[in-house]
Amino acid sequence: MDRFRMIFQYFQSNSESVMNGICGLLALASVKMYTSFDFSCPCLPHYNTVYGLGIMFIPPIILFLCGLILNRQSLVMLEEWRRPQGRRKKDPAVIRYLCSSIMQRAMVAPVVWIVVTLLDGKCLICAFSSSMDPEKFVGFANASTAQVQQLLAKVACKDDELMRNSTTRKAVSRYLRCCSQALGWSILLILIIAAFLARWLQPCFNQAALLQARHWSNYIDIEQKIFEETCCEHSRLFAHKCILHFFESMRQEIKLHSFSLPREEEGAEEEKDLLRGITDQDQVNKLLKTWYCEKPPLDVSQAAQRHPLVPERCPLRTSKVSWL
Repeated sequence: MDRFRMIFQYFQSNSESVMNGICGLLALASVKMYTSFDFSCPCLPHYNTVYGLGIMFIPPIILFLCGLILNRQSLVMLEEWRRPQGRRKKDPAVIRYLCSSIMQRAMVAPVVWIVVTLLDGKCLICAFSSSMDPEKFVGFANASTAQVQQLLAKVACKDDELMRNSTTRKAVSRYLRCCSQALGWSILLILIIAAFLARWLQPCFNQAALLQARHWSNYIDIEQKIFEETCCEHSRLFAHKCILHFFESMRQEIKLHSFSLPREEEGAEEEKDLLRGITDQDQVNKLLKTWYCEKPPLDVSQAAQRHPLVPERCPLRTSKVSWL
């Protein structure tokens, strides 16, 4: 249990590790889904292609969208891209780095699905059996054009009575399976070579720019997490203060029931410090609006300078939020 707890804490503290873990789980899920999927080709001339190509490409699109949804950096990248300029300038290199990282992780599971389907060969056999040239195979010489189309459409149906012991069906099936596996292994080889070249040629490019983009992309993610944690802490203290005010207003009625309340002054100064001077709803709304419209510059030497709570050039309108 201690080992699993340490692994879980490591994934919690490392955003990239979490994304890599989700990426790996999606890849394993894609393989498990395909192996447990009951593939059943319709064996009809006008439906085989749609069914085969649909099974090959529709699940990868779903897996790709799931990879984008589950990746927390997708929201971080969109927020950084769409936020107003404010006091902090946008760095296109950071946005490009985030987009590249998100796309690479989201593409793993779809590529795994496509490669697995090609290596298995069933989808390609079902999709393109009707498109094969019957002159390349013996057994179709005495059949009409309509019969040839029907027989080619049933190549994927090895349990069919007409095609169960047909050597022609086996020949067409073997040919398409060989083409499918050759294509699958070729795609896998190209991806491995591309990853190898990207890994080994990376030092040949500008390492300083890459380190800067990676550093500030991690900073944006960490900054957003800390801001959300700080907001949660402030909300808890704010709610506690509002509840104390409510009970203070009801003190006379509560005294009638012989219920004693601690005095609000106890620890009030400490709570005020923890609230950081933000003590009403309008101030909270202005604070959140300012955070979105004018994030502070990346210069901690200016931390002591007063930051205006109401930016004039922010296009958003302050909305009323019910805190109670």
